[in-house]
Amino acid sequence: QVQLVESGGGLVQAGGSLRLSCAASGRTFSTYDMGWFRQAPGKEREFVAAISWNNFNTRYADSVKGRFTISRDNAKNTVSLQMNSLKPEDTAVYYCAADIHPVAFPRLSHVEYDYWGQGTQVTVSS
Repeated sequence: QVQLVESGGGLVQAGGSLRLSCAASGRTFSTYDMGWFRQAPGKEREFVAAISWNNFNTRYADSVKGRFTISRDNAKNTVSLQMNSLKPEDTAVYYCAADIHPVAFPRLSHVEYDYWGQGTQVTVSS
């Protein structure tokens, strides 16, 4: 069983920044690929960013490329999402997710991830 707990969401003005963090339980975090997804009201959950277990590879949705940065610290069992130049359309609940048996990178569909956090709300005002 893997537990994921997100933090760092909040309300920010357009153009501002937020940093989301996700803390994971378990001793094998360093073997998981990790992803961030988001879901706005009335919309499907969408891929935002992913990072491979060994920190070698990252992938971003086109909508956030150049503005968001995913990173991880395997010693601390954490994955983070630095979000800059935020836009009102970035408003959503953000979730971190773990792919505990990674066989391919990146995983872009939410159905391919095994464990999820509870989500953290990000609201960007115009």
